[in-house]
Amino acid sequence: MVSDAELYTESSLDLALDIQPLENPEGELHLRFYLPSGEACAFPATGIAEVMQQTPDQIAPIPNASPLLLGTINLRGKVIWVADLGQFLGDKAVLKTDRPTIPVIAIEEEEQILGLAISSIGDMDWLDVEQLSISHPPSGSMAPFVQAQWQPEEEGSLLVNLLDPAKILRSARWAT
Repeated sequence: MVSDAELYTESSLDLALDIQPLENPEGELHLRFYLPSGEACAFPATGIAEVMQQTPDQIAPIPNASPLLLGTINLRGKVIWVADLGQFLGDKAVLKTDRPTIPVIAIEEEEQILGLAISSIGDMDWLDVEQLSISHPPSGSMAPFVQAQWQPEEEGSLLVNLLDPAKILRSARWAT
């Protein structure tokens, strides 16, 4: 039988001793995503119930519903509405639904859940929300839902809008 000491070579011991401790990230975790126009947005991870890929045939259209709503899906036995987030926020581009899957972010507050269809999912970012501000006021229909903005270091010209999921859920726009 081989002992643990026999598994380590001199070079592997050197590598094991050079391991740096992991640093705890500061701030809060946020999910970055993109609208059909390519505009970058994010939600705090605490406001997200689930992130999923839905095939277009899994989203059941509802006749005479708001044009913002794509239909409903079954999320673990619960029927929830799925809306086009880009259209809700006044994005000029149209969400492509003729593709194999559509990314959907389910946001939740006080047991109210809404699925938001987007163009694509991006990275996760640790942010200190207290250090963020609004540097470039967003377009008129998106403005009420933007909490702050930031520019990721790795993508200098990209401006990400941090959205408030609770304000989106409670918006009067769903009644139109």
